[in-house]
Amino acid sequence: MKKVLTIAGSDSSGGAGIQADIKTMSALGVYGMSVITAITAQNTLGVHAVQEIDLDIVEKQLDVIFNDIEVDSIKIGMLASGDIAQLIKNKLVTYKCKNIVIDPVISSTSEFRLFKDTALTKLKDLIGIADLVTPNIPEAEILTSLKIENENDIITVAKKIKELGVKNVLIKGGHRTDNSCTDTLLLENGEIIEFLGEKISTKHTHGTGCTLSSAIASFLAKGYSMEESVKLGKDYITLAIKNSFPLGKGVGPLGHLVELYEKASIKY
Repeated sequence: MKKVLTIAGSDSSGGAGIQADIKTMSALGVYGMSVITAITAQNTLGVHAVQEIDLDIVEKQLDVIFNDIEVDSIKIGMLASGDIAQLIKNKLVTYKCKNIVIDPVISSTSEFRLFKDTALTKLKDLIGIADLVTPNIPEAEILTSLKIENENDIITVAKKIKELGVKNVLIKGGHRTDNSCTDTLLLENGEIIEFLGEKISTKHTHGTGCTLSSAIASFLAKGYSMEESVKLGKDYITLAIKNSFPLGKGVGPLGHLVELYEKASIKY
């Protein structure tokens, strides 16, 4: 079994972060492991508080994993601070890690700031060693200080992000204003591939970014190419969104484990 490590924050409501990552990895047949960078007080209505994990504990989590277990791919999500981003970069370089996928979590869906503006330089440094970065449109605009208003802008921004050193860039289309969910992938060789997406009528989309990046990391670990991994990741998240469900009073989670639920005859 392939082994995938998620480095991210914990979501107490279970819909995003570490919890969504582990569910996704389990659904896709890889063994999920975690390094927790922050704890959030979070529910379906939003993020209410964040507590960073001490640097020495983050470092120890990384060391005990890499000194014992072969890691086939890595998904990186919420890092909370520049110091944590710098530590992660140093460790991944030291351990010569492969198949690094970064979801640059800067703000939550409810616009709670999860990463400090003053730390963006260190986040960009970390992105520079990745195999893939998966920003949505607002995140891509923050990373480049450029505005995205049309398809040409998406390509321009993707190329600008690639200048950070990352091999491949996936600009997610969920925030597009043209009634499209098309994602744009800029490959290492300069080729641009568009993945057409459908608008799914549901408000229950908590944890989509975490889920997609974890799915792509899982497929990379299993030996698929970057293009194949993105396509398969898109297929998985589309299924998960179609099977999302209400929970609490706000934005519900995705159906990460829909096949298990169906086998167990669970209604949700």
